[in-house]
Amino acid sequence: MKRRFVLAGLVAALAMPGAAMAQSRDMPSADHILRKLETQPRMRMSPERRVTINEFKRRPDLRRAAPSIDIQSINFATGSATIPASQYPKVEEIGIALRRILNRNPRARFLIEGHTDAVGSYESNLALSERRAASLRRVLSREFRVPSRAMETVGYGEEYLLVNTQRENWQNRRVTIRRIDQFLR
Repeated sequence: MKRRFVLAGLVAALAMPGAAMAQSRDMPSADHILRKLETQPRMRMSPERRVTINEFKRRPDLRRAAPSIDIQSINFATGSATIPASQYPKVEEIGIALRRILNRNPRARFLIEGHTDAVGSYESNLALSERRAASLRRVLSREFRVPSRAMETVGYGEEYLLVNTQRENWQNRRVTIRRIDQFLR
């Protein structure tokens, strides 16, 4: 009996490959974002070992240890950092989660990372990823009342690809949000 379910699942996955991809691009709910950002860091930082925001941005080991969530469902036009109004319901889910965390802990801080795929020059991808992270911060602050003091931004361009390819790949075009207050001085 179990074999039938497994086989049926495999057949369905092969018959509808787009369905699996569509699920990966769904916007996580505010509750899901909240749960991911409120998990314990993978590393404890004693107060004397804490770092500045600039040091944190340069240290992949610390970034990996911070609670985080990748958001791949906010769609930017090619080469654009503008978040269209049609994407605001997705951004609102992020805003709800961040405000809930800040209501519980007003000292919470978040890093919004912009990422691109590897199409285009390294320099243009880096600049684009920085503009996209800043754009998300601006919309979260202006439209969804997340205090800008609680958010930092950085762009990594194509530096941290999820899928190692030089071709266009939607999984690499993302924003990552990290909870960083437990790492900062």
